[in-house]
Amino acid sequence: MATLSSHDDHDRRHEDAPAQGRDDDQEQDAQKKPSPLKNPRVKWTLIVIGVLVVVALVIWLVYYLLVGRYMQETNDAYLQADSVAVAPRVNGYVTKVFVKDHAWVKAGQPLLQIDDRTYRAQLEQAQAAVGVRQADIVAAQAAIEGYQAQLLQARTQVASAAAQLKFAKAEVARFAPLAASGADTHEHQEQLHQQRDQAQAQYDAAKAQVAGAQSQIAASQAQLEQAQAGLKQAQANVDQAQVAVDDTRLTAAIAGRLGDKTVQVGQFLGAGTRTMTIVPVNALYLSANFKETQVGLMRPGQPVEIEVDALSGVTLHGRVDSLSPGTGSQFALLPPQNATGNFTKVVQRVPVRIKVIAGEEARKVLVPGMSVTATVDTRSAKGAKDQTQDEAERLEEREEARE
Repeated sequence: MATLSSHDDHDRRHEDAPAQGRDDDQEQDAQKKPSPLKNPRVKWTLIVIGVLVVVALVIWLVYYLLVGRYMQETNDAYLQADSVAVAPRVNGYVTKVFVKDHAWVKAGQPLLQIDDRTYRAQLEQAQAAVGVRQADIVAAQAAIEGYQAQLLQARTQVASAAAQLKFAKAEVARFAPLAASGADTHEHQEQLHQQRDQAQAQYDAAKAQVAGAQSQIAASQAQLEQAQAGLKQAQANVDQAQVAVDDTRLTAAIAGRLGDKTVQVGQFLGAGTRTMTIVPVNALYLSANFKETQVGLMRPGQPVEIEVDALSGVTLHGRVDSLSPGTGSQFALLPPQNATGNFTKVVQRVPVRIKVIAGEEARKVLVPGMSVTATVDTRSAKGAKDQTQDEAERLEEREEARE
């Protein structure tokens, strides 16, 4: 057994000897092989790459300092439009629908028709009332003219009766001395007194006729005014009935495309029922919600780059139209009350309205609700911070001077 073991150890040493020799050769070759950094080509390649990296970093830093830091970007932006809901002002059944879903319409174009028979009957009834009131006016005017003729006749009779009364009184006065001296008979004196009293009665009757004619004219004038007022009321009823008839045909208030159309022929519509919506596609605008830390230099008129998700790779342009007078949370249904409860500061967002500048081909795709990425160039107001600081210092000095 000892002989076999020594024999195995001898064989093992013979096997390990070549392996150790190979390792030694590899180490020697590695020591003899030159470093890649000593290769001029490699060395200059690394230097060029390093220089390019440094140049790229410098260019990026210069761009950021001059341009990049003034570019304010947000993807919390959506296309919007001031859509108009189409709803009737009268009740009735739909008899015609003149448009199809998603159709283009012009301002004033008919959209649908409601059964107008009931409203036309009311219109005819109101027009008949106008005719009655016009006839009342004609009758009152004719009555006034007749009473004016009677008044003229009564005034003539008053003048005649006054002349007769004056003559009768003069006769009585002329024959009174003769009757006192006995030169005139008693019967003649009584006859003169009778004629005077008769003339007085005729004069009083003529005056009463004048007063009666004047009162009749006043009454007829009142009837005329009443008939004229009735005519105005009847004409107002005609206008109201005409409006109701016109309201049975719904027309487009603005130009745009139809959406959310739910009306069908034979459907009963109540006043105020929403039937469809007109979207003014040509008047689209962008509502972008920027963080409050982004709007410090944002001003109306600044240029905007717009990237719409629906138009991948296409950059549209726009202009800042206006900034909201408050953050979005202030106009929420339940605005926050930071003075109550636990307070946690959260960066607020300010809605910014942006005018979209796009051609006809782009507007074929753009619709309200699409997601957009907006980038505002605020370089035009880069000196605003310094001006704000200067103003604050001047105001502080002014307040200190007042104190």
